[in-house]
Amino acid sequence: MKRRDFLAGLGGLSTLALTGRTAHAQEAWPSKNISMVVPFPAGGQADIAARPVATYMQKVLGKAVIIDNRSGAGGSLGNSTVARAAPDGHTLLMTLSSLAVLPESDRIYGRPVAYEVDQLQPIARVLADPTLFAVPASAPWKNIQEFVADAKARPGAISYGSSGPFGTLHVSMEMFALSAGIKMLHVPYRGAAPAISDLIGGQIQALASAPGTLKQHVDAGTLRVLANFGAERLAAFPDLPTFKELGYSDVEFYIWAGLFAPKGMPAPVVTKLRETVRDAMKDPEVTKVFEAAGNMPAYQDSEAFAAFVAKDSERLVATAKRIGKV
Repeated sequence: MKRRDFLAGLGGLSTLALTGRTAHAQEAWPSKNISMVVPFPAGGQADIAARPVATYMQKVLGKAVIIDNRSGAGGSLGNSTVARAAPDGHTLLMTLSSLAVLPESDRIYGRPVAYEVDQLQPIARVLADPTLFAVPASAPWKNIQEFVADAKARPGAISYGSSGPFGTLHVSMEMFALSAGIKMLHVPYRGAAPAISDLIGGQIQALASAPGTLKQHVDAGTLRVLANFGAERLAAFPDLPTFKELGYSDVEFYIWAGLFAPKGMPAPVVTKLRETVRDAMKDPEVTKVFEAAGNMPAYQDSEAFAAFVAKDSERLVATAKRIGKV
């Protein structure tokens, strides 16, 4: 055999070997434990979405899926952490609808932008609940009309909590305040769970949050809900009117939760991750957890979810610009 042909043959074998090693490396995902970052404290909407999905993934993938509650800056800390992570499928993000609003808030304040949405790849939507307007059960307001009348009589006196400036709970409340022509006092927290705790304790007087974070407290008689930010009534709260029914046609807000990954993951890893989450959202044990909390599963695969995020984010960014500096 000629030397040139022999070397060419070696080159072909090397290429095959390299291709085989690459394919094996991709097929081996996950090769280590997976971190699912939740950019809010335990007990909030993103955390509620993450835990049943992570439990299912851990069961079928054979590696631990660890929830990392990395709260701070209204969600920016956790979001930016995953945006900068290696795109190998071992760092994921379960985040909320404030994803696109938080970079806009950085621009409003002239701060360095912590991350951009296009650094993240949508994998699947898990939940898409409207926020609910809640007050302590001991509060004097029995409906939104009474609340608005009091707020107009005492501008800036009624306080409400949020998960941080320009987070989901803040934007939804300011959307309502702009429509109703009222002024309230904004008290930011690190997430929904500590805000709900203070709402129950009377340190704040109002809050907008997801059904899954509020239902147990409504059932226990410690909180009262006055209105639903969605376009339709909820099965878990059939007697609760929507803001649209109450005459606030421009008040509509959904606190969706979805899974993202750093952009640039290998296609086989993306496919396997999508399939795993799809199967999780069909699993009766997963859906039972959501429904028991008052959350209806709202699964979308990556392509439909990406289109949904783009449309919803456009509307929310416009609202953030209306709110301006706070």
